[in-house]
Amino acid sequence: MAKVKITKLTKEEIEKKGIPHWPVWTKEISRFDWYYDSAEHCQILEGEVVVHTDEGDFRIHAGDFVTFEKGLKCVWEVKKPIRKHYNFD
Repeated sequence: MAKVKITKLTKEEIEKKGIPHWPVWTKEISRFDWYYDSAEHCQILEGEVVVHTDEGDFRIHAGDFVTFEKGLKCVWEVKKPIRKHYNFD
């Protein structure tokens, strides 16, 4: 099972999940190590990031809905300033 899942949600799905009410996280262009001690779900509002993992690299853009599985070790390379709604399991 992939540790990073990227999908597109419809406006209806976004509303049903309550995503507009989730907290917002922002980050400038940067590169940093990250470890997920719980699963994260996020809706990318702006920006672009490449997440480097042992499974390969994942390019994430505005409009993507992403799930990062618990236990994932990765490197975030923020290419364009990022803004996202997020929620942890």
